[in-house]
Amino acid sequence: MRRAAFGQGLALATALAAVSAPAVLAADWPLPNGDLASTRAATGSRITPGSVGRLAVRWRYRIRGEGTDFGRLTATPVVVGDRVYLQTWKSDVVALDRRTGRVRWSRDTTAPNDGPNGVAVVGGRVLAATDTTAFALDARTGKDLWTRRLASKTEQFVDIAPIVDRGRAYFATVGFPPGGRGAVYALDARTGRRIWKFETVAKPWPHVDAGGGGAWNPMSVDAQGRVYVGIANPGPWGGTPRYPNGAWFAGSTLYTDALVVLGGATGKVVWYDQVLDHDVRDYDFHVSPILASVGPDRRPMVFGAGKAGRVIAWDRETHDRVWEQLVGRHLNDVGPLPRQKTLVCPGLFGGVLSPMAFASDTVFVPVLDLCMRESGITSTSVLQRPASQGRGILYALDAATGAVRWSHRVRSPYFGCATVAHDVVFAPAFDGTIRGFSTTTGKVLWQARLAAGINSCPAIADDMLLVGAGAPRSDGRPATTELVAYGIGG
Repeated sequence: MRRAAFGQGLALATALAAVSAPAVLAADWPLPNGDLASTRAATGSRITPGSVGRLAVRWRYRIRGEGTDFGRLTATPVVVGDRVYLQTWKSDVVALDRRTGRVRWSRDTTAPNDGPNGVAVVGGRVLAATDTTAFALDARTGKDLWTRRLASKTEQFVDIAPIVDRGRAYFATVGFPPGGRGAVYALDARTGRRIWKFETVAKPWPHVDAGGGGAWNPMSVDAQGRVYVGIANPGPWGGTPRYPNGAWFAGSTLYTDALVVLGGATGKVVWYDQVLDHDVRDYDFHVSPILASVGPDRRPMVFGAGKAGRVIAWDRETHDRVWEQLVGRHLNDVGPLPRQKTLVCPGLFGGVLSPMAFASDTVFVPVLDLCMRESGITSTSVLQRPASQGRGILYALDAATGAVRWSHRVRSPYFGCATVAHDVVFAPAFDGTIRGFSTTTGKVLWQARLAAGINSCPAIADDMLLVGAGAPRSDGRPATTELVAYGIGG
């Protein structure tokens, strides 16, 4: 492990209560992952193992247009007060009536974004971004408040859903080869003024043709305001006959494929751990880190994962790794690749692709089980195999030890997040099926099928489950893209 200990350890076990406060308010889901700790848990929800069977459709909101290669909807809806806020594939933002699903206002941008994009609603402001520019809107009216361009020649894309803490809105760019370098930004949530910028690839840059870094999924913030970020991979992955096995980025290329902890006020590194120091398989360590206090002694921990199919737990005070657990199938997934194509599992579109959830000392991990053929002299397309050929596995891991408590396999891969309501964990599959499992046994308690594939994440507010379906159907039939609100019936 390479890590820097530049700051004090995190505070006492009471920190989680302060970090997670939004999630225990059953009425709202204001941030993409529910709370600043990214637990994706609404433990105060009225959806329980006893009531989940009564979930039925309350309303539907239709989304039209051609969409990108990844569909028309990849964002998590958020809920604040009497409204639901959503961002579409065009970066448009719409505010819907929470009770009826009717449009209260919309802000059109027509800036296509593959996602996962999305909004955060804090302090009467809606924070979001197009593919190039962060912006803020008035939550009641949709009126423009400010804009701030982030993308540049060396930072090509913004697709992350922001979070907000202590008046700071956290965004990120990603970098693509040649020359792209992703970065993390803190902006003033009131004005859009840049407070700091952290470059996720340390200088000097290894080669003119290399690129990478940045963040894809929402960050997390602890009670002291420290920002936890999962960083993306270096690129191009694979190689060429002249530069085999990632010779564009010789060495470790910090801080790619790493958990990085930054000071919220300064953007300076507090500590880090690089999970892969030379990644040639596109194994981003990009999933939102989960912050939690675990066990009877309430040990402060952080959980991270990514496309390598490896879940890692750290002690937030000592910064030591506590455990590691492999999930899904693993084959030829470490070390250099041969010059001939060989089967690699997880493939570069597999592993833990979307955020996990935490509740009752358990980490719930959605896995996309999909292998691909790769070599050390070719850069393989992420669409080498259709995503529908993958399979999904939902794991429940003991948060203290990493031991598998249960797992459940389905025929379709998981592109959406695990999400917990009370003692029910929901997992949406790419074929449009969403299931609710018992958190203790893994038994399916409820399921529904939507009219499009799902590659977005659910949200839970009180007795309502919001599910967006915007991906192409795996059976080739026309898809109906919509946000569906399920509620507990009488």
